[in-house]
Amino acid sequence: MYPDLTFVLGGAASGKSAFAEQLIVSSGKNQIYLATSQVFDDEMREKVQRHIAQRGQGWETIEAPLDLGPALGNLTPDDICLIDCATMWLTNHLLAENDLEQAQSNLLQALKSCRAPIVIVSNEVGHGIVPDNALSRRFRDAQGRLNIALAAQADLAVQVIAGLPLVLKGQLP
Repeated sequence: MYPDLTFVLGGAASGKSAFAEQLIVSSGKNQIYLATSQVFDDEMREKVQRHIAQRGQGWETIEAPLDLGPALGNLTPDDICLIDCATMWLTNHLLAENDLEQAQSNLLQALKSCRAPIVIVSNEVGHGIVPDNALSRRFRDAQGRLNIALAAQADLAVQVIAGLPLVLKGQLP
């Protein structure tokens, strides 16, 4: 039995996505990947290609950079969904100058209403120095609030450091 919502948190290149993918693959359910990134340059295109190769076969990919609700609403109990990642999703909303509180509220409701288990990946951005500009500070604070809300709603919360999972809440399946 998989938790309804699993929250996987970690720093950049910490192994969080690979860990989350393993949770999905081991479930035996239909593997759905909700991709939140938007590809604007060659570096991001290469990163996306690396992630696709790392995942391998057996995944259905749905691109949803802003509104995850419709895709989550279409999932069934036979599916399991990986959202990678909440940080890119938040960045997309911030740069589009959307209402972040409303977007977060909509996301949390869509997660709660989804009939399939969900694993959502996010970056921990609060361990560094105070950013030197207002936009970066706004992002850091919004990401912290989003991470707190996701962890509160999650049945399982795992921090990944150097590829090693540390369970913060709940139990691994």
